[in-house]
Amino acid sequence: MLARPVVIAAPLVVPLPADASDTGGAAHTPIDALMEKASVALVRADYFTCEDLCLRALERCRRARDWERLARVVLPLQEARRQLRQIAADTGRVFVLRRLPSRGEKVEAGCYLVEPPMIGLDARTFREMARGRRVPVIAMAKEPTTSAGKWPIVGVGGNLGAQPVPVSVRVQVDPPYGLEGVKTLGELPENRLPDLAWVLATQEALGDAAIAKVEAGRKAGWPADHRVEDLMEYLDAVPDHEKLHQALEATAREAAAAPSSMKIRRRGIMDDPSSF
Repeated sequence: MLARPVVIAAPLVVPLPADASDTGGAAHTPIDALMEKASVALVRADYFTCEDLCLRALERCRRARDWERLARVVLPLQEARRQLRQIAADTGRVFVLRRLPSRGEKVEAGCYLVEPPMIGLDARTFREMARGRRVPVIAMAKEPTTSAGKWPIVGVGGNLGAQPVPVSVRVQVDPPYGLEGVKTLGELPENRLPDLAWVLATQEALGDAAIAKVEAGRKAGWPADHRVEDLMEYLDAVPDHEKLHQALEATAREAAAAPSSMKIRRRGIMDDPSSF
């Protein structure tokens, strides 16, 4: 149950122009039709429907290499996710998961830390489960504490292409004050769990680490269209990160203004999402 009633301000409606003058004479497309529905859903505060429609449109843009439209799709997606993140955060609740909920088990809105024996891929599975049930959650995985006392946090997303392979991003953070040396969060009473501020700051650090990976690729000369796909994968791993959405939009506009890359997309060195 929610800790208190959640009051959300009216969302910013981000129109997606789709007439011929905006697209250089291009006809109204199925992507535009999806985004018109997404805009209606956003106005109605139906954030999950808006998110679903935007994700479908985003993938169609990627397949069509339509980077200009992709950049515009990101805006309502970001707004819908901002609202869902606010609902999850406003509960003030932090939960620990050591197993996936069963089919009939209730999932409450809030922030979730997944810990061993579950792994990062399980956190993604749980997040998708909650989204399917229309429950706003923020979810990330804590791996075993390092010898230096750090808490490794991981986000896992899906690879793009015919044979999807999960991709991951990791960051090591200091444990919350008073939880140094704690090995198993599931054994702690609720009033000793990491607080909301720590969870949100850690989620921010995880997304920043993903952006840093793509920025390193830019400095190494990776073309903009390759970096768009990198950012889409990392956004799937850390979907609650504002600056990741902004980076994707900016990079998509960069790709739209650049010639298409003729090189095969190179993938950076990945952490194994199936291990600690």
